[in-house]
Amino acid sequence: MKKLVVASNNEHKLVEIREILNDADVQVLSLKDMNIDIDVVEDGNTFMENAYKKAKEIYQYIMEKHMGEYMVLADDSGLCVDILKGEPGVFSARYAGEHGNSQKNNEKLLKNLKDVKIEDRKARFVCAMVLLAPDSREIKVQGEVEGYIVDKPSGTGGFGYDPIFYLPEFKKTFSEMDSKDKNAISHRGKALEKLRDKLASF
Repeated sequence: MKKLVVASNNEHKLVEIREILNDADVQVLSLKDMNIDIDVVEDGNTFMENAYKKAKEIYQYIMEKHMGEYMVLADDSGLCVDILKGEPGVFSARYAGEHGNSQKNNEKLLKNLKDVKIEDRKARFVCAMVLLAPDSREIKVQGEVEGYIVDKPSGTGGFGYDPIFYLPEFKKTFSEMDSKDKNAISHRGKALEKLRDKLASF
């Protein structure tokens, strides 16, 4: 079985990745599982640049420490709102200033969209993924899902901007969907499906 290190300790993200890759011939490990304590600075201009930088730094660390033969997967994802010219974009996790404070990020976004009609609140989640493997092999994929930003949070599932990201075809926010339905159509789910297909030929 191939060993895949995910360049993250985000438990929500790891659960989604493990669920979607559960039928692939890979063992999914976190940075914590590998005793790797590296905080990669995400200073790229695009999601793909950030994902590649994270994957490369973690992969190089594993190689330099002779930890064994592993593949490394990194992703960068975020929310892009059309009327805000793509904000929060690559700054999604730290939109309100404090990294990972979902409540404050959501509050800031809703404040910036105050008085904007729902039909003008079109947004999309984007997930860029980079997998680096021995022999200089690499995979780059990207998944997107479109929806709208509602004016107040709804639902208890998911994380990040999920409570305010609404999908008209399901009449639910991401937070109101069960994980199976969400993974089938989410930006991360779409990216992972592409990744899984490409992994089959590795």
